[in-house]
Amino acid sequence: MTRILLAEDDTSMRVYLSRALEKVGYEVTAVDRGTHALPILERERFDLLLTDIVMPEMDGIELVQKASAIDPNMRVMFITGFAAVALKAGKANPDARILSKPFHLRDLVAEVDRLFQTEDQHGRL
Repeated sequence: MTRILLAEDDTSMRVYLSRALEKVGYEVTAVDRGTHALPILERERFDLLLTDIVMPEMDGIELVQKASAIDPNMRVMFITGFAAVALKAGKANPDARILSKPFHLRDLVAEVDRLFQTEDQHGRL
């Protein structure tokens, strides 16, 4: 089963996204900030880090940089409501997908599915 670590500081958004991804078959571990995600990443393997960019204590860009040092093969997707921040994220991690808020749950699920379908086609899973 594909495992996703979700870092999102907004409680309702975190629950909403987790339920949507679990409903279509992904295993989701959700945390409310990057500083809570790092210890989990150090002891468990995830296929995807799905992170908000703007969070307290550690933003999503810093989280991704630290997570990439732990597991360089883990895929990354940013979610954000700020276009300028999305541009910064794209420069910091050009391989990451960026999904801008607001988005429909089907858009999120489609992006995650596409990410793993692409990997299946290239034999990387």
